Amino acid sequence: MMENELRAAVPEGAEDRDDEVEEFEGPWYAFPPARNALISGVLLLAGWLVGRFTEAPAYVPVAIFVLAILIGAYYWAREGWEEFVEEREIGIEALMATATVGAMILGEWSEAAFLVFLFAAAEATEEYTYARTRTAIRSLLDLAPETATRFVPEDGREEEVRAEELAVGNLFLVRPGERIPTDGEIIEGASSLDESAVTGESVPVEKGEGGKVFAGTINTTGSLKVRATTPFESNSLQKIIHLVEEAQGVKSRAQRWIDRFGNRYSPAVLVGALLLLVVPPLLGGPFDTWSYRAVVLLVAAAPCALVMSTPVAVAAAIGRAGREGVLIKGGIHLENLSKLKVVAFDKTGTLTRGKPVVTDVIPANGDPDGMLRAAASVERYSEHPLARAIVERASSEDVPLAGARGFESLTGAGARARLDGRTVYVGSPALFRDLGVSLDGALEEIGRLQEEGKTVVLVGDEQRVEGLLALRDEPRDVAKRAVEDLHGMGYRVAMLTGDNERTAKAIAKELGIDDVRADLKPEDKVDAVKELEREYGPVAMIGDGINDSPALATATVGMAMGTAGTDAAIEAADVALMGDDPRKAAYALRLAKRSQGISLQNIVFSILVLAVLIPGAVLGVLGIAVAVFAHEASELLAVANGLRAARRVA
Repeated sequence: MMENELRAAVPEGAEDRDDEVEEFEGPWYAFPPARNALISGVLLLAGWLVGRFTEAPAYVPVAIFVLAILIGAYYWAREGWEEFVEEREIGIEALMATATVGAMILGEWSEAAFLVFLFAAAEATEEYTYARTRTAIRSLLDLAPETATRFVPEDGREEEVRAEELAVGNLFLVRPGERIPTDGEIIEGASSLDESAVTGESVPVEKGEGGKVFAGTINTTGSLKVRATTPFESNSLQKIIHLVEEAQGVKSRAQRWIDRFGNRYSPAVLVGALLLLVVPPLLGGPFDTWSYRAVVLLVAAAPCALVMSTPVAVAAAIGRAGREGVLIKGGIHLENLSKLKVVAFDKTGTLTRGKPVVTDVIPANGDPDGMLRAAASVERYSEHPLARAIVERASSEDVPLAGARGFESLTGAGARARLDGRTVYVGSPALFRDLGVSLDGALEEIGRLQEEGKTVVLVGDEQRVEGLLALRDEPRDVAKRAVEDLHGMGYRVAMLTGDNERTAKAIAKELGIDDVRADLKPEDKVDAVKELEREYGPVAMIGDGINDSPALATATVGMAMGTAGTDAAIEAADVALMGDDPRKAAYALRLAKRSQGISLQNIVFSILVLAVLIPGAVLGVLGIAVAVFAHEASELLAVANGLRAARRVA
C-alpha cells in the first residue's frame, strides 16, 4: 500500500540505506548491520582466545581477525565508499576505514578488528534508532482499516471493499468498535469517537449528523453512516505520516552547521594524520611510534558523537510530536520554537468557540420565555450567526416558536416580521433609536453588557422594548488554562483580532492575556506581529491557518490550530495542531525546549570528548583500543541521550 510513501524521511546522512535495512522490523540482534556486528564480535573473541590460549600458528588468529574485519565493516565501509564516489565527500566512515587499514599495516590485527567491531556496533545502533522512528510513524498506517463497508443507496445494498476504493461522495457504514477508513461527514447516526490518533486528544468526542470524522479514529458507541469527503491517499492519517516524514529531513541551523563543519573537518583529520605520519619521522622521530599515533588520531578525532548530537534528538522529537497531533514541519521550526518570547493568538475560533451563544435573556416584563419566543420566531428565517444562536437557545430551552409572516432582513440592523398581529423587531440598539423607541430604561443594562464584550440585541415593536438578549463568542473551556500554561513557562501572551476593542479586552481580561490588539485586518495582524517581535523578540502566531495566513507566514513560527483534514491550514503554518485545543501550543513549546536542551548537551559533550581524545592521540597517551572504546562509547551515549526527546512531555 503506497510503498514508495512509507519510507519515513530521517535526518540526512541516514537516508541512503539498503532496502533490507529500510524495511526491517524486528529485534536489534536480527537487524542486518547489528547481526554483522555481533558476528564480528564473536570472531574477535575467538581470534583473541586462539592467539592467547592455544599454540596455533600465528596466521590462524590473524585469519580470524581478518574475517571479523570483513564482516563487521561490510555495511559501514560500503556506505562510506558510496558517499565518496557519489558525493565526493570524506566522511567518518573514511576515517575509520583508513584507521583500520593503518592498524592492519602496522600488524595490530586484534586492535583493527576491535575498532571495526565497536564502530559497527555503534553504527548499527544508530541505524536501528532511525528504523524505530520510521516504524513508529509507519505504524500509524495500521490504524486505518484495510476494508470498509460501502453503502449503495440506490438499492440499499452493503458491500465490503478495500479502503483505497472509497471515492469522494461514497457512503460507508461504521459500526461500534470499528475504525473510520477515510475522512468524511456523518449523515446519519451519532456516536462517541476516539480521535487520539489524529488530534492527540485522549478524551472521546461526541459527534452527530454533520460532524466531521477522520481516518484511523475509533467509533466507540453508535452506528454511523458517513459520506467520504477525502480520497484515501490524502486523508488526515496520511497527512500526518507524510508531514512527519518530510519534517524529519528539514534540518535545523545546528544540524546544517554540523554538516558544514563535518565536510571540512574529516579531510582535515586525514591531513593531520598524514602530517603526523610524515613530519616527525623526517625530523628524526621513530616511524613506528608516529605511524601508530597517526592511526590513533584517525580514530580519536572522528566526530561521530558530534554528528549524531542533533539529528537523533530532532527526529525523536518530531516523531513524538506527530504521535501527539502536533505536526512540526522541520528541524528549523523545532529550533525556532525553542527561542520564542511571545505567543500571539487569534481570537475567534482559537481562544473562543468560533460562534456566538446567548449568554443573557433579560425581559422587561418578567417573561423570559415569551421574549425569547418572539425573538426566535422572527430570527428562525435568518441565516445570520446571531440569529442562529437565538434560535438554538430557544430550542435548548424547549421554547415553542410561533409562525411569523412577512420576514424582512434589515441589513446591518436586525430583522422584523409579523407575529401575533403586530410587527416585532429584533436588532441593535441603533435600530430601536431609529424607530423612535425610548431606551432610557435599558441604557444602563446595555452599557454593562457591552463592557463585558457582549453583543446586545433588543426585542420589541414600534412602541417599546420588551427585553434584550446578550450574545458573545465565549472562550473555550481550555483557553484560560492554555494562557496560564504559557505564563508559567515565562511567555508573554498576546491576542490579535479583527473584533472590536471592547469585546477583545473583555475576553482578554477574562483569560489573563497580557497584550490586546483589536480591530485588525489581515494586513494589520502582519504589522502587529512585526511590532511584537521588535519589542519582545521571536513571536509565534496561532490562528486558523486561512484568514490568518499572512500573519502566520510573518511570525517566527506560524501555528495553525484545529487543522485535521484542512490542507490550506497545514500549508500556511510551520506547525499544525491537528486538534482544537490551544494547550497543544504549550506542549509543542515544552517539547522543543527539551529537544534543543538535549541537542546542546550532546554538542558540548561531543566537543569535550574530542578535546580530550585528540591531544591524547597526538601525545601518545592513548592506544587504539582505548581510543576506539572512548570514541564509540561517546557516540552511543549521544544517541541514547537524543532518544530521550521521544518521551512524552508532561
